[in-house]
Amino acid sequence: MTQLRFRKKKNEELGRLTPEEYHQTEKFPVTIVLDNVRSLNNIGSIFRTADGFRAEELLLCGITATPPHRDIRKTALGAEEAVPWRYFPETREAISELKKNGYRILSVEQTENSISLERFSPKKGQHYALVFGHEIRGVSQEVVEMSDTVIEIPQFGTKHSFNIAVSAGMVLWHLYLHWVDSK
Repeated sequence: MTQLRFRKKKNEELGRLTPEEYHQTEKFPVTIVLDNVRSLNNIGSIFRTADGFRAEELLLCGITATPPHRDIRKTALGAEEAVPWRYFPETREAISELKKNGYRILSVEQTENSISLERFSPKKGQHYALVFGHEIRGVSQEVVEMSDTVIEIPQFGTKHSFNIAVSAGMVLWHLYLHWVDSK
């Protein structure tokens, strides 16, 4: 049996985009909405995840902090310079604008009549907005009511929720797999 050898790639071998190239490339048709997220580290991590999936945009709402901020940059590692973002004082304003522009609003929350993540299949050609909420209170009820669908991530342990940045990564990966398959 042949044993595989692995060598870590150097940064210059990864073929990463510059922020300017990021703005010019085709985007994954997903916008991420942060509904009153308080942790600067979570905000930074979501910027980095949005960059990794080449998301269209990040909408920062309510108490969600905005760049420039050193604690956001600490986890974003510069992704806040590539990923387009806007601030909305009220999440409902962001949701209303997205709906007017034809986005389907998907809140990630635990609700009655939610769809388990593994059962959700995005439609080809549709643009989606994923809403993630406050670390303790989650997505506000008002925003849940404005949603077209609520997705729930299955959990099997003792805690009631995943970290918001982890949740964003899981949901984006799930949608990305479907998007790639439909191309």
